[in-house]
Amino acid sequence: MTVESLFPRLEALLPSVQKPIQYVGGELNSVSKEWDAVSVRWALMYPDAYEVGLPNQGVQILYEVLNERDHILAERTYSVWPDMEQIMRDNAIPQFTLDSHRPVKAFDVFGLSFSTELGYTNMLTALDLAGIPLHAVDRTDEDPIVLAGGHAAFNPEPIADFIDAAVLGDGEEIVLAISEVIREWKDEGRPGGRDEVLLRLAKSGGVYIPKFFTVEYLADGRIQRVTPNRQGVPFRTAKHTVMDLDAWPYPKKPLVPLAETVHERFSVEIFRGCTRGCRFCQAGMITRPVRERSITTIGDMVDNGLKQTGFEEVGLLSLSSADHSEIADVAKGLGDRYEGSNVSLSLPSTRVDAFNITLANEFSRNGRRSGLTFAPEGGSDRMRKVINKMVTEEDLIRTVAAAYSHGWRQVKLYFMCGLPTETDEDVLAIADLAKKVIATGREASGRRDIRCTVSIGGFVPKPHTPFQWASQLGAEETDARLSKLAAAIRSDKNYAKAIGFRYHDGKPGIIEGLLSRGDRRVGRVIEAVWRDGGRFDGWSEHFSYDRWVSACEQALADEPVDLAWYTTREREYAEVLPWDHLDSGLDRDWLWEDWQDSLEEDGAIEVEDCRWTPCFDCGVCPQMGTEIQIGPTGKKLLPLSVV
Repeated sequence: MTVESLFPRLEALLPSVQKPIQYVGGELNSVSKEWDAVSVRWALMYPDAYEVGLPNQGVQILYEVLNERDHILAERTYSVWPDMEQIMRDNAIPQFTLDSHRPVKAFDVFGLSFSTELGYTNMLTALDLAGIPLHAVDRTDEDPIVLAGGHAAFNPEPIADFIDAAVLGDGEEIVLAISEVIREWKDEGRPGGRDEVLLRLAKSGGVYIPKFFTVEYLADGRIQRVTPNRQGVPFRTAKHTVMDLDAWPYPKKPLVPLAETVHERFSVEIFRGCTRGCRFCQAGMITRPVRERSITTIGDMVDNGLKQTGFEEVGLLSLSSADHSEIADVAKGLGDRYEGSNVSLSLPSTRVDAFNITLANEFSRNGRRSGLTFAPEGGSDRMRKVINKMVTEEDLIRTVAAAYSHGWRQVKLYFMCGLPTETDEDVLAIADLAKKVIATGREASGRRDIRCTVSIGGFVPKPHTPFQWASQLGAEETDARLSKLAAAIRSDKNYAKAIGFRYHDGKPGIIEGLLSRGDRRVGRVIEAVWRDGGRFDGWSEHFSYDRWVSACEQALADEPVDLAWYTTREREYAEVLPWDHLDSGLDRDWLWEDWQDSLEEDGAIEVEDCRWTPCFDCGVCPQMGTEIQIGPTGKKLLPLSVV
């Protein structure tokens, strides 16, 4: 049965909301298919505002992969701002997709991609506006399957009550497999209803269905065990890994936004995964192994993407883009091709020890020489050894000296506060380092207009990392440390005006810590916050720490756990962690040993990058049936001609 567009009811209301253009749809390269011409329908959501959600690479890729299949339809929806939410409630307009303005409730799958846990309250808003019951247990055959993906899905337990399913890892292949299961079930006449299709997905071993697992707790609040409660459901759910990125050169037709967004560029993912082994980095751990795109595929994707979009900037994305084995050839090839044009190239993430001036010059050939960003993460060499960020102070000074001497005037340094074993002295070392950067820049360039911006975020322990057992620094302690650092930077008049200082207070990090390492009991807290008006918690102007603290006190009042129990408490090896039954490929004992190596009294033990050394037995490659895929291929970007 055809599902009609809600736009005729919506259009007259748009002049009364902020940025109405974000609800109109019709972007270049968007897709709208006939409802009755397909058998499986997906509504894809990045649970944040349009300006943040539309550029999201993951959603764009899945949108294209699904819509390329004749029997599948995929549309997009994003979080609506509070003014729009009120108008929709007042006029009984449900959560809708942008592409055809169809109600989300009418789709077969409602797929949400979470890159941050602070989007959970936005998910509840979308479910409620859509008319989908908040709790999975209350849903009927008329409701879509609510599916979570993205990095936060590697511990979906805090939202287990609200989702029907979760997928770990790369989405390109699994969304098609899920679509096939749903298609077969519908063709058979939907036997067994909702439970049957979820059971089929669970039995595959690649889709996690929370309702098919029972969690038992010990008297002190720790988890005793997590076990399947349906026959045929595996004890563990495995992540998905796409091994040939050249076979998946998406997005081929990137969406071009109608309203201003946070990234106005065409992005190409040049490789996936990272084996540098930074102990705090969840993204690096859960995306192993490294898989590179070939230089020729990168060149083809850039060429095609610029033609399809009209963008003037190309971002070469990965967790550490300069680590691509052919990055020099990629940079030179693209630099040659687009020299003298209006196309600029950017390398958003660069390690200090992978940066060189030749590379930087290739990316600034067309005259756009913006500031350089590096992430030492820790203020002292000791701290960087603890986190396995093998960058010395000498490395950083040598790199910035080269940059300043070749015409750069601005460097941004990113650090974290609250790392394991950190002391006040480690944080105050950031001020000393920033002053040395300015002094080096002035000497190397012979100029005084040298700038350095210090940006600091609070450390949040994440699942599937060596630091998953670590205690988190309290909000007050974080703020006190940052206050001392600010004073140290301002104290020296010779440098104070040359050093910018940006930081987040410790409170949002504590709530992110609660959500990232929480279990199913945290779902009550999320719902209480949402019912109390919690929306857009990733935005500082909307975030309320007091609301979250109050919700924890109320929702966990009858439990032997509280906010501190989930955040500032260190875990022991024997404790069952909420995500232990979800398989990222990483060996738990390897993670524990790496955690212990970081705490060595005589100094943390550093671990090399396994791309260039013998295997360290993290477990991913043998367990997942994967392997590291790196070049060089020996090929060049030709036959791409110069523009």
